Amino acid sequence: MPIRYILKQLLMPPGVLLLLILLGWWLRRRFPRVAVTCFAVGFAGLWLMSLPAVMQWSAAWLEREPVLEQTQWPTLAQRADAIVILGAGREQNDPGWGGTDQPGLMALERLRYAARLARASGLPLAATGGLHYGQPPSEAALMADTMNRDYGLNIRWLEEESRTTWENAVLSARLLQPQGVRRVVLVTQAWHMPRARWCFEQAGFEVISAPMGYLSAGYSRPLGGWLPESRVIWQSSQLLNEVIGLLSYPLIYGGDRG
Repeated sequence: MPIRYILKQLLMPPGVLLLLILLGWWLRRRFPRVAVTCFAVGFAGLWLMSLPAVMQWSAAWLEREPVLEQTQWPTLAQRADAIVILGAGREQNDPGWGGTDQPGLMALERLRYAARLARASGLPLAATGGLHYGQPPSEAALMADTMNRDYGLNIRWLEEESRTTWENAVLSARLLQPQGVRRVVLVTQAWHMPRARWCFEQAGFEVISAPMGYLSAGYSRPLGGWLPESRVIWQSSQLLNEVIGLLSYPLIYGGDRG
């Protein structure tokens, strides 16, 4: 497992918040005031990350791309050359599927939406996503297999080397643009769309956003969303990672066209 992944899990919430709580326990006798501060920050951070109301408010800040209305789907072929689906991880060695790898839950959500768009518009499909921890098959290959088996649609182009959203865009450009594909319908979660769109535009594409999987929409929750939920911690982590990426990508890649 790459050291980069381990460090990310430790330095990003909730990992860093748990470390703060452990640090507070370790310092409780020698530095009681520091220990209380560490414990308070760690506990408060975990509590806020578990609140649906806080998560939905954070998601609304990211989910600003307009919805692609269903009335627009049939006319997409007049405005775009292809539909591009971004990879989103995989589930490994699932016994229910004969011990084979399957696309992650977010990837399945993207595939379903892309299938609907493809049927309505007739546009060809492309998938981008490389190896997970260096182990085949690629995310793109898994998505292509699922799209064919479950929806009866073929993904024409597979980009199988990318590891980040930036690489999704740059390597897709190298694959698609020489074949005349410059206008793309981009399919990913709504909270991921601002960064994804920026990357693909930097890579030279004209982008039509096709966001789905809105976290800000939510549903009616007890106490107005102020009751902690375990799943929300993971969702909040995704949003925080997205904010960091959205702020850092222009600094890292702003002058890089790949």
